[in-house]
Amino acid sequence: MLTQRLSPTPRGARLARHLALAQLDAWGIPHGTDTADAVAGIVAELAANAVIHGRVPGRDFELRLSLLPGRVRVEVTDTRAERRPPGPRDVCAPAPLADTGRGLVLVDALADRWDVVDRDPPGKTVRAEVDLPLPRRKPNTLRA
Repeated sequence: MLTQRLSPTPRGARLARHLALAQLDAWGIPHGTDTADAVAGIVAELAANAVIHGRVPGRDFELRLSLLPGRVRVEVTDTRAERRPPGPRDVCAPAPLADTGRGLVLVDALADRWDVVDRDPPGKTVRAEVDLPLPRRKPNTLRA
């Protein structure tokens, strides 16, 4: 498991993505695979949201990455409780020319499942999971 507190700045958001890719590689999920790309995209969007919408002066956001049986879980926690994002069933696509509003649409597209949970002390965690591909089986060979 990777757990890291990061500054609520664009630099902190970039670092979250780089840390996630390094951890995935350490777990044997190489950079450039569908799983790594999906997790990196999710981390980038959730970290950016924590910086833009969840920032509380003087408080960091937290990235947690877990390798679970058959899936990778991403959790990004911030301390702003009053700006809770919509959940998976409430995400709407932005207007075509809107400058913002695509982050959770991307998370919804990249994650196999995700949700928003309150935390105590005040704040929230956006949690997303990406399923790992099933291992390929070697073809059976018949012996004569």
